[in-house]
Amino acid sequence: MSIGVELGNGEPQQTKVRNLYAAVWRWHFYAGMIFAPFLVILAVTGGIYVFKPQIESLMYKDYYYVQQGQQQLTVQEQIQKMNAAYPEAKLNKVKPSFAPNRSSEFEVMSEGKSLLVYINPYDGQVLGDINPDTKLMQLIREFHGKLMIGKTGDRIIELSACWAMILLITGLYLWWPRGKQSIYGIILPRMNKGKRTFWRDLHAVTAFWLSLFIAALIVTGLPWSGFMGTYMNKAATYPEGMFSFDQRKPESTVPTKDVVKNVPWAAEQLPIPNSTPGANGSISIEQVINIGKSKGLAPGYQIALPAGEKGVYTLYSTTADPKQQTTLHIDQYSGNVLADQRFQDFSFMAKAITIGIALHQGEYFGVTNQIICLLVCLGIILVAASGVVMWWLRKPEGRVGAPALPRDFKMVKWVALMTIGLGIVFPLVGISLLIVLILDGLVLRRVPALKKILG
Repeated sequence: MSIGVELGNGEPQQTKVRNLYAAVWRWHFYAGMIFAPFLVILAVTGGIYVFKPQIESLMYKDYYYVQQGQQQLTVQEQIQKMNAAYPEAKLNKVKPSFAPNRSSEFEVMSEGKSLLVYINPYDGQVLGDINPDTKLMQLIREFHGKLMIGKTGDRIIELSACWAMILLITGLYLWWPRGKQSIYGIILPRMNKGKRTFWRDLHAVTAFWLSLFIAALIVTGLPWSGFMGTYMNKAATYPEGMFSFDQRKPESTVPTKDVVKNVPWAAEQLPIPNSTPGANGSISIEQVINIGKSKGLAPGYQIALPAGEKGVYTLYSTTADPKQQTTLHIDQYSGNVLADQRFQDFSFMAKAITIGIALHQGEYFGVTNQIICLLVCLGIILVAASGVVMWWLRKPEGRVGAPALPRDFKMVKWVALMTIGLGIVFPLVGISLLIVLILDGLVLRRVPALKKILG
């Protein structure tokens, strides 16, 4: 009698659990079908891009490397050599040679396009030029972040990355052991239970082992996104007191990223101060370099030349070690350092994001970091591919084969709250989820032909 009472009381709860499982499976299925191709694109392009230093060093070795000599020319002398070869070019940036066997790099505008001109610092020989927009790694980066279609591609990639987090959460819910005692099917795949079971386990077990790494890649990639990244960047504001002139902020409110490209992420919103014109004219590039050296900038820093009579010299270092990242704004007339931003000046949020970016790009721990990123990218591809195989093996003839949503399904309160929370944290997900729920409720269930095909 007591057993009957327990079963009677437990049946509604068991039904709720079964219904919730079926609903989560359905959401997971459709999210995977829609966004898996984009996640594979992110994994492939990201897995290649983390090896940018090695790939570019091989591809452009004739531009990057020189035979070490006795004495380097001054940077101004190198600029004169470059001007002789490119008389119509306008110099925008200088990257002095940072190692005995490295060339100097000059970014110029010539005939309406940007060029990187490489000079041998010992004899001033022009080694050649490269359009930075056509470099292989730049093209891969554009495809990785924007699908090479601008703002629309950026939104698609951001939405895919956010939905990848939903896929992780729902996937972990579906994977959860629920009282199973064996490690097989949980942390190891079952090899002798048939194709469907093997591919299901390969999909779920791989995703389980990589879940934290995939989540980390997603979170550390969002700062570059156009929607969330913008708000994250503004939230990690520059600290008070980094400006040298009586702790006052500069007159200009133009952020550094609007004037100088590729500055450290945390410096993008740093307002550029104005230079005060002086009677003696602008200081020389050599004086700017000496100021940079006196401020301890890490080798490999770049110098952006002033934009106009009120513009400043901007020196910035985007090293693999985020703790050495520095951005200086220098008055072009007096040489006064108007802004000096370093890692220790960042807010806690900016520090965390800056370190996350270095990890995301495979820079923080060198080759080890690169290999970890590559393995995670390969894992994402394996999870997506095994999901497709798993679906194909169970798909009915003539139908998509989506898991059916239980009739009169009512979302559990904690699931509803978590869904709302995710929609707030990832606004694009919230908007897309609302659209999906409306389509599912008002269209798919009311059109018999679609309901039959889509399940």
